[in-house]
Amino acid sequence: MNVGFLGLGVMGTPMALNLCRRFPTTVWNRTASKCTALLQAGAELGQTPAKVLEQSDVIFTMMFDGPAIRSVIDDDFRKALRGKTLINTSSVSVEFSQSIEKEVNEAGGKFIEMPVSGSKVPAESGNLVGMMAGDQNECERIRPFVEPITSAAIYCGPIGAGLKTKYAVNVFLITVTAGLAESMNLARAQRLDLEAFSRVLDAGPLASAYSRIKLDKMAKADWSPQAAVKDCYNSTELIRTAAAAAEAETPLIQVCNSLYRQAVNSGLENEDMIAVYRVLSEQ
Repeated sequence: MNVGFLGLGVMGTPMALNLCRRFPTTVWNRTASKCTALLQAGAELGQTPAKVLEQSDVIFTMMFDGPAIRSVIDDDFRKALRGKTLINTSSVSVEFSQSIEKEVNEAGGKFIEMPVSGSKVPAESGNLVGMMAGDQNECERIRPFVEPITSAAIYCGPIGAGLKTKYAVNVFLITVTAGLAESMNLARAQRLDLEAFSRVLDAGPLASAYSRIKLDKMAKADWSPQAAVKDCYNSTELIRTAAAAAEAETPLIQVCNSLYRQAVNSGLENEDMIAVYRVLSEQ
């Protein structure tokens, strides 16, 4: 069985590398230079997204948003879908995912929704959490292909359920991130010893692998992205839309949406999501 992968960004590259170690893999990215690491690892280069489908049985997409995915779907792509399974791991709207499912099914293929929880570090170690949605039998059939990239792949229900789960999970992630940035900013403003402050947090019950990584990045002013500000802002927009549709109150996400919009408008869109600290510290 051959695997295809479309989209080699911060998340896509380590995911594709883990798949490449287990399966013959063909990759494509809009910026071809980003394929270098995969080619060195033994993957093949697909000249177009449709060519990747032609050479693969199971195809993963990890692209920025719905319009980015839509831009690669042309007539050749649709023709190549017959008999193939397309797995989207990107965060998109439920409506977009449902439209893609319909389009893939009409072309004779199968579609699985599997957004993932985790950033660059768990992607590198194959420890993402997948939220699978779609036909349950097909989800079970393709499990061997998601094992190299996940520590857990949990079936959530029909198409849309995986994304709705991701939105709810990201409320926790984003508010924790903004809270940690605000905590560090208050410590800085009070002229505390930031190393001692970080050690106190690390020794407490709220410490986690995530908090330690983000504290270290703030202390070192290391804004290289593990999950970018623009991705986080996009996530807050998806959550706000989902919350409105469900008539659910999400006041913390409204605040985080405003903070991340400021970060994007300040030119920080390609920095790590913890760079929201800079918005607070520079005000």
